[in-house]
Amino acid sequence: MSDETSGKLRVVEESVRGRSAPERGSVTAEAAVVLPIVAAFALALVWMVAVGVAQIQVVDAARDAARSLARGDDLESAVAAAHRAAPSHADIDVSFAGDTVHVSVTSEQDGPGWLLVPLPALTVHAESTVEVEGDGTGRR
Repeated sequence: MSDETSGKLRVVEESVRGRSAPERGSVTAEAAVVLPIVAAFALALVWMVAVGVAQIQVVDAARDAARSLARGDDLESAVAAAHRAAPSHADIDVSFAGDTVHVSVTSEQDGPGWLLVPLPALTVHAESTVEVEGDGTGRR
């Protein structure tokens, strides 16, 4: 080997051998502490995304049911449309007041049981109020 190459090898060997005993493995120890925290944070973010999706679903369900009733569709088909769009076990409340129809959709999203620290359930809720089309009853 040339002097230049052997000099580089010597520098690398000295830097590896020059570490004290407590410093060896410190990166492994730090990673062992940080990785579970990063994993828990990532799982919590996934849960938050799932709650956001549920919120979008209840908004869509309330809008679809209110629009259907405002067009004059029957109550059963409007509630069925809301149940198709809403998360499972959603509560759907429909009320008529004069020439408006009001739909409220509520769903409770359980906290993830797979996390070490159980999180509380969150309730997502949406309402939609629409003026009835046609003769003012919204019903055919």
